[in-house]
Amino acid sequence: MLYVMIDKNYEIVNTIEADSLNHAIEYFVSRKQFVDKDTFDGLYKVLSKQEYNLNQEAFGRKPSSEQIQWWKDEETYLDVEAPITQSNHE
Repeated sequence: MLYVMIDKNYEIVNTIEADSLNHAIEYFVSRKQFVDKDTFDGLYKVLSKQEYNLNQEAFGRKPSSEQIQWWKDEETYLDVEAPITQSNHE
């Protein structure tokens, strides 16, 4: 499985093909030559590529709490055939 090492800005720093998450973490820690794993954990995070892609997709979506403002797309007077106003769709 493909694993990625990401920084605090959620950008991919490095990738590896590994058997498990633990093997990927061990590889990245040894590659960065940190004395302890706590220092590594403070700077980086290791995820599967699939999990990273799902998170990127989720962060890219608009929040469901955002209100839809349908009235901004509608005409000011909705009766198109009324003699009072002219339609914008002519």
